[in-house]
Amino acid sequence: MTAFKCFFLLSMLTALSMSSFQMSMAARQLLQAPAAPLPPIPPLPKVTMPPLPSIPTLPQPTIPPLPSLPSQPTLPKPSLPPLPSTQIPSLPTAPKVTLPPLPSIPLPTIPTTIPSLPNIPTTIPTIPFLSPPPSK
Repeated sequence: MTAFKCFFLLSMLTALSMSSFQMSMAARQLLQAPAAPLPPIPPLPKVTMPPLPSIPTLPQPTIPPLPSLPSQPTLPKPSLPPLPSTQIPSLPTAPKVTLPPLPSIPLPTIPTTIPSLPNIPTTIPTIPFLSPPPSK
């Protein structure tokens, strides 16, 4: 199986290098070939546009004057009675409130040492009924 993988990779590498070689040779041939002259571009015909039509002159409208509004009668201004003068009562003062002191709670202690990790066994114990059969 490993030989097949190595052969496959080697054949892919060979195919890639050969295709790259062929492409570089073709590119070199194109670069070294003399450039063929381009055919001349034929002249385009001149297009003449028809003249634009002239804008007709419109008559200037006359606006009639606005009608005058009839004069409105003036209404008498009513006299308001004077406002009564009343004393505004003063706001009561709020009593001073004192809060009891906060209870002191001791802060938790931060550990300064890191606990050690348990040891992981590095050897796998052998299981008798899973061992390979003895060789001949």
